[in-house]
This record gives sequence, structure tokens and C-alpha cells, in this order.
Amino acid sequence: MGYSYSEKKRIRKDFGKRPQVLNVPYLLTIQLDSFDKFIQKDPEGQQGLEAAFRSVFPIVSNNGYTELQYVDYRLEEPEFDVRECQIRGSTYAAGLRVKLRLVSYDKESSSRAVKDIKENEVYMGKSH
Repeated sequence: MGYSYSEKKRIRKDFGKRPQVLNVPYLLTIQLDSFDKFIQKDPEGQQGLEAAFRSVFPIVSNNGYTELQYVDYRLEEPEFDVRECQIRGSTYAAGLRVKLRLVSYDKESSSRAVKDIKENEVYMGKSH
């Protein structure tokens, strides 16, 4: 007995259209929240870059007469907008500037009297 063409075909099950088992979170929010914590938009908190700078500074010289203190930081505006960076194939990077204070103490004074204070903004590079 011969089989027709339709009888020879196997019955195929499609597993590609399964019902959704769990809700997938919007993954970009995880990265955006992490970045916001890192650059710390809230000045009261001590986390991210602010915490990193606070943990390193102040830096005191070996003889104790000079001290480098951290004041604050700021991120510059990126050179190009997001769309232009996509067209150019470049990163959406912004410069990081840190305000530092150099305090010099008087060596001749018996107490720790301030001799000179210089405050300057230092370019620390681009954050990628």
C-alpha cells in the first residue's frame, strides 16, 4: 500500500512559542541605576566617585608640612550628543575635573599654622 505525500510528513511541534514563564526586567535600568550611584548625583550620599575620593584624600607629605585635600568633582558635558557619537562610532565620554586644595603649613611655627593655601581644578581624564 502506498502512502500519500501528506501521510509521510512528520507532525512537528513548535517549541518556539512557549508561554512567558517569568517577567523579564528592563535590563537597562540596572545599568543606569549603577551609573547614577557611581557618579553620585545626590551630594549628601557618600558612594561611588565621592566615596573613592574621600577614601584616598587627604594626602599628607612625609614631613607633615604639606597636605593635598579633595574638595569636589564635576563631570563636563560630552563633546557630542548620543546620536552623533553613534554616527562617528565614538564613545559618549565626559571629562572629569576634580577640585583639589594644597595646604602648606609653617615649618617654623610650633603649632600647625597654615602658611599657604592653593586651590585648583585638575583634569583627571575622560570617563568612558
